Amino acid sequence: MLSNIKNVFKIEDLRNKILFLMAMIAVYRLGVAIRVPGVDPFAIESFKEAAEQQGALGFLNLFSGGAFASFSIFALGIMPYITASIIMQVLGVVIPKLEKLQQEGAVGQRKITQYTRYLAIAIAFLQATALTFIFGTGNGSGFFGAATNIPQGLQLLPDGMWPRGYLVIITLVAGTALLMWIGELITQRGIGNGMSMLIFASVVSALPAGFANLWDNQFAFWILLIISLGIVVAVVRVELAQRRIPVQFAKRVVGRRMYGGQNTYIPLKVNQSGVVPIIFASSVLLLPVLLSNLLGSASEGSWRFTVQEWVNENLVNSQSLIYIVLFAVMIIAFAYFYNSIAFDPIRQADQIRRQGGFIPGVRPGPQTERYLAKVLNRITLPGALFVAFIAILPYIVLYIFNVDNFPFAGTTVLIAVGVALELMRQIDSQLMLRNYEGFLK
Repeated sequence: MLSNIKNVFKIEDLRNKILFLMAMIAVYRLGVAIRVPGVDPFAIESFKEAAEQQGALGFLNLFSGGAFASFSIFALGIMPYITASIIMQVLGVVIPKLEKLQQEGAVGQRKITQYTRYLAIAIAFLQATALTFIFGTGNGSGFFGAATNIPQGLQLLPDGMWPRGYLVIITLVAGTALLMWIGELITQRGIGNGMSMLIFASVVSALPAGFANLWDNQFAFWILLIISLGIVVAVVRVELAQRRIPVQFAKRVVGRRMYGGQNTYIPLKVNQSGVVPIIFASSVLLLPVLLSNLLGSASEGSWRFTVQEWVNENLVNSQSLIYIVLFAVMIIAFAYFYNSIAFDPIRQADQIRRQGGFIPGVRPGPQTERYLAKVLNRITLPGALFVAFIAILPYIVLYIFNVDNFPFAGTTVLIAVGVALELMRQIDSQLMLRNYEGFLK
């Protein structure tokens, strides 16, 4: 292991990429510590306690690396870009023009990336405006309910929305744009996917403080540490698990050369969707919260008050059984939805047929399409169940051990393990290219 690490830094190009990646992450973490102008520092401390809990605010704080809790310039994190990317991927199936761009290779991908940037800025502007009006004017406790432990009347902007509130909106949008630029720089000049590395840095940054908070309860600390290690092992095995569908290509002669005749396979991952179903499910569960608050203030006993109270108790409170069940069911449903978009059996079967290939024992054409669809559905179920279990495990652990926070579970593990494995693959490919032994066996 140590010799492999030495080999990484022997290669000048690889060493420069890793150092550039570390420098960009340091810039990102520095921006997380810079607070937006005009907010009340004492109100921020009360807001931070609520945002570090599990649930809707905790999910936003997780992806921002703690920037949301401190209302820093990177408070929105990279979430607007992730949301825009998912929307563009879904629209690629619905809109023929985008589908055509996806099939044009690098040129089409550049245009889609440009559209994704514009959409991300628009989403960032909407989110920044909503967050500033909700928490800046003291409506946060009513908007997210009593389950978030936000003090009543907490106001982050002591002087009101004008003029500092509008400066906060511009600052938050500019922070998201800067993060997108940093992510693209990492992709171009560093190693790994830039956006993924920023998310990785965000979710991992909270781990030391999370375990330190559990140190007072020694029994819970060691039990949760063992559970965390078990989760890591399980996630690694599932992330690497794949169903390999064999494909054979017939020999054909073109001029004086013979092509084809080789055997290959189509790798279908058990967990193809990653954390996307969790993001989808969390976003959908926030919609009833938003709609219920649009009803306005209601007197006790009215139907509006009853609706808002039910939403606060069951869809905002992460310890509610209804919340946990709905969250798990939505994750499974969105896993099937995303996999149907990411892997199209019809297109894959047509591509195999055009290249002169076939799956042994399966005829080309409709039979291949049905076979691929059947295999996809069969491997999606265990992957979706696993992701749902990992996502709701923190809430179960919090209830059993009666602790405030479980620092290393759920979405954190899926992101950390997935990005770490992809980074190791890229480093391995660089080492193997120069005749060095890699990390992965």
